[in-house]
Amino acid sequence: MSEIMTEKRVLQAYQCDRYGKMRPLILMNELQGMGDKHAESLGVGYAYCEARGIAWVVTHYLVDIIEMPTEREELAITTWPSCQDALRATRDFEIRGADGRLLVRATSQWVLIDMARRRSLRLDENLPRWTVNECRAWNRTFDKFPDFEASRTHVMKCRFDDIDVNQHINNAVYAVWATESVGYAYRNSHDLRRIELNFKKEIKPDTPEVMVDVKIDGDVSYHKIRTGDTEHASVICTWTPRG
Repeated sequence: MSEIMTEKRVLQAYQCDRYGKMRPLILMNELQGMGDKHAESLGVGYAYCEARGIAWVVTHYLVDIIEMPTEREELAITTWPSCQDALRATRDFEIRGADGRLLVRATSQWVLIDMARRRSLRLDENLPRWTVNECRAWNRTFDKFPDFEASRTHVMKCRFDDIDVNQHINNAVYAVWATESVGYAYRNSHDLRRIELNFKKEIKPDTPEVMVDVKIDGDVSYHKIRTGDTEHASVICTWTPRG
């Protein structure tokens, strides 16, 4: 059992967009997958939680893309738990190239819930102890996202393949909805440099469609993902014009 986990993999063509860069969906799934695998190795993962009717729920992902990984590049993906208090745990991530250069850094915040009552639980009362590495990949706080007045609303379909084994829309799909909702012309002329997600309420698998309220302010786009009056997530994306 190690407080830090690193895995290597080569980025494949099917994981990349038209410019040969890692898709946001793949990026978020790689972070999620590494976090799940490491939690399992620490004895606080899916198997432990399922047996006790509890579950980890992510509230925030803050992802800083210094350089988006490209096709056929060998990547080293590293994750570790970086801090915790009574109710919240923080997990950090780094993605580096074969030459050691830092490509992506990220931090995330998690809470533990009772699945039946849908209530938060104290970590120290419901989990075995594990080692925390206080080194931070990205020393950010999980602040409240600003509200905004949308300039338009984009409608997204909830596909069968968007549903994960937890029987709700997979967290990585929210990143896709946000990045797609800026429109083709904007997306085709900009590179994603930062994506910040605040998850508020799960979306059930039988939801036919979701609304994504959007405001674009220069190189920053703001997104509110909702069904009716229920807000499920807020997302902020930072972009740079493609040269």
